[in-house]
Amino acid sequence: MGSELIYRGSETQPASDPYSPKPVKPWTSVTRPIHYLLREQRLLFVFVGIAIASLIFTVFPTSPAQYAAPHGRFTTLIPDSITYLPVETQKKFSSAPHRLGFGSANPTGKIPLGLKRKGLRIVVTGGAGFVGSHLVDRLIARGDSVIVVDNFFTGRKENVMQHFGNPNFELIRHDVVEPLLLEVDQIYHLACPASPVHYKFNPVKTIISSSILENLDSINSTNVVGTLNMLGLAKRVGARFLLTSTSEVYGDPLQHPQKETYWGNVNPIGVRSCYDEGKRTAETLTMDYHRGAGVEVRIARIFNTYGPRMCIDDGRVVSNFVAQALRKEPLTVYGDGKQTRSFQYVSDLVEGLMRLMEGEHIGPFNLGNPGEFTMLELAEVVQETIDPDAKIEFRPNTEDDPHKRKPDIARAKELLGWEPKVALRKGLPLMVSDFRQRIFGDHKEGSNTNSGSSS
Repeated sequence: MGSELIYRGSETQPASDPYSPKPVKPWTSVTRPIHYLLREQRLLFVFVGIAIASLIFTVFPTSPAQYAAPHGRFTTLIPDSITYLPVETQKKFSSAPHRLGFGSANPTGKIPLGLKRKGLRIVVTGGAGFVGSHLVDRLIARGDSVIVVDNFFTGRKENVMQHFGNPNFELIRHDVVEPLLLEVDQIYHLACPASPVHYKFNPVKTIISSSILENLDSINSTNVVGTLNMLGLAKRVGARFLLTSTSEVYGDPLQHPQKETYWGNVNPIGVRSCYDEGKRTAETLTMDYHRGAGVEVRIARIFNTYGPRMCIDDGRVVSNFVAQALRKEPLTVYGDGKQTRSFQYVSDLVEGLMRLMEGEHIGPFNLGNPGEFTMLELAEVVQETIDPDAKIEFRPNTEDDPHKRKPDIARAKELLGWEPKVALRKGLPLMVSDFRQRIFGDHKEGSNTNSGSSS
């Protein structure tokens, strides 16, 4: 017979005794941890651990900044903000805040035991171009992660092809007039056509205001809208921004040599004004973002630069003369050839840009070689280097071609510890070797180079 559950409501259950906790003993919160440490010799193990750690840090102390001297320069491994600076300049910057990576800080400037320097995440706009590709080489060699942004209007994939497959290198085909979202520590903004042939080809692309852009959707801009986009990116992610401006902001200067305090003599409606005024506007935007939005900015005014990877047909005087001499063509001199320029080798410029970015001074800074040459003197150097029998052909001068151009670099010497090292007669053969290989090894680039100016 199955069991039954019978409820008897009349029956009462015996009441249980109410719970009463033991009274809390005084000093329990103090004595309990002491008993825990004394039990099973735990305190002994604590002292043993402290002794071992002290012994390790005594025998293997964290070493101070170590210096090496590649190519005659003192280079510090730490802190990062004074990398590649001479000793006297390192002393100036030793108290400055250091930037070791995105979202990181290291106020002591020392790398903890067993850790390597953390590379920065850097974007280089125009990084496949002449100057940009050399800058990318240096940043990659330093151990940074580099993102190249280029639309290949003047840049070439061949300039950065050696980094393909490197996990620290990324290449994005993108026009900076369109917004770009990235997480980076630093922005080197080099994107802009810099030679007369390129910026005169489409002057509206070189400079255009955002208000006009609404009515000209099919036409891009670089100086104004591109700079605006990169400054917006720097503001969003807290990156440091470096603008590569130009000596063209001085126009046809009435001051010689030109100091950074000189405001220039620019024709605002001339054929070169798209570039000159575009860069002047870019400098204005950069300083407005610094003052109004607190963006960390740096401004470099670059003077004439030459070296390997220059565009062969870009119309600049050094590339014109070298290409013409190699092709056995007359060297084209515009005007009387007495206008002057100062020529710096590309490695000197890259060194200056990196010091400016890592330093604590906004600028602007003139980055150029104060060695001054007339166009006829430059033609003679090219003749000596390539072909003593090369002829010189005079042509009418181009509009608004500056008569004199020479940088005053006293400020860069004092605050950045920078000055150019490579003389023209030493750097030109390196460029000639590169041009010779490209001209005679790639017939697609062997077109005529007679158009141009002394820029």
